[in-house]
Amino acid sequence: MSTYVFKAIDLAGVKTRGEFEAESKQAVSDQLKRRGLIVLDIADKHGSREIELDFLKSVKASELAVFSRQLSTMITSGMSILRALYVLEEQTEGKFLKETIVAVRKDVEAGLALSEAMARHPKVFSPLFIAMTQAGEAGGVLENALMRVADQLEKDASLRRQIRSAMVYPTLVIVFAVGVMMALVAFLVPVFEGVFKQFGGELPKITKVSVFLSHAVTGYWWLMFLLAACAMVAFLKWKKSSWGRPQWDHFRLRVPMKIGTIVQQVAVARWSRTLASLTSAGVPLLLALEITGKTGGNVAVDEAMDGVIASVKRGGTIAAPLAQAPVFPTMVTHMVGVGEETGALDTMLDKVADFYEDQVEASVKALTSILEPVMIIVIGGIVGFIVISMYMPLFSVYNSIK
Repeated sequence: MSTYVFKAIDLAGVKTRGEFEAESKQAVSDQLKRRGLIVLDIADKHGSREIELDFLKSVKASELAVFSRQLSTMITSGMSILRALYVLEEQTEGKFLKETIVAVRKDVEAGLALSEAMARHPKVFSPLFIAMTQAGEAGGVLENALMRVADQLEKDASLRRQIRSAMVYPTLVIVFAVGVMMALVAFLVPVFEGVFKQFGGELPKITKVSVFLSHAVTGYWWLMFLLAACAMVAFLKWKKSSWGRPQWDHFRLRVPMKIGTIVQQVAVARWSRTLASLTSAGVPLLLALEITGKTGGNVAVDEAMDGVIASVKRGGTIAAPLAQAPVFPTMVTHMVGVGEETGALDTMLDKVADFYEDQVEASVKALTSILEPVMIIVIGGIVGFIVISMYMPLFSVYNSIK
């Protein structure tokens, strides 16, 4: 048995609070309801106080997918939404997600629809999640909509993990190479510089460059870190700004060495999967297109959706304006057109998403195979430059002795 504190109001609107000893919060809620009270809050009596930073609070896509799948399963079994939220509140381990479920449960208990309660927490529930939940409520198929949301979240998380795991090796090599270069410049070059001073004479230009870099690293390392930090902050602010983000998104699509291709494939796969999920859940087409543009992950997709929405409002097709958008390949346009003609748009979009998710995997592997020799050449060139610059004066001294 645990002690819980509660806040509630009666039918006259009078607030009351108190304590209960019960096995769970659900038991407390049941007792309060039998008394004719509307529950506002139920919490453990003894809670630890911790310092919390709101900007660090987040919910992983995997946690949200599990929440959506479990909620769908419980609703399918005949459990009420409110009771299902109580169960999820008890068994959820993530603190921020648990707090959000508690807040959603209170709003539902106060009479709000589940989608309306979720909409009050945009940091946790995306427009996609809210729209599909709302469509499920309207169509009486909430459990199917929630299961579809879980599938969408898991697919999206899998795509992200795939790209991140492929980039681990190149990142480690780059970090190691930079570390080796800094060590050579900071420790090896000063030793040779002391020897060169004993020889006298003018150093070769290539050696002067290495000596200058050594002085910069050893004498102004703090300034280098400060400039790097300032550049990173400025870049992040520019990338998030209303005028910088479009420039960055369009630039990413044009990056060579298959990087731009991967960015395009990821955007198309996410667009296809999201639109398929929304349309199959019964979300109105215009709203689905608007949400898809905002959650596509690239401004080029959002701009293309503006043309598609205008076409649909005029009674036109989706495929025609897509053909004018460079971010969408020809195959996507034709498959969407076939889907519209046959009435199986969501099925075609799922096939497009599957295809481009496989293409992302193949492109990432190809990019990794390209980056490996490029990184070896770059690292070898940097190390060779430093070594040659250190030995050039020695060759000059040897020649003068001869």
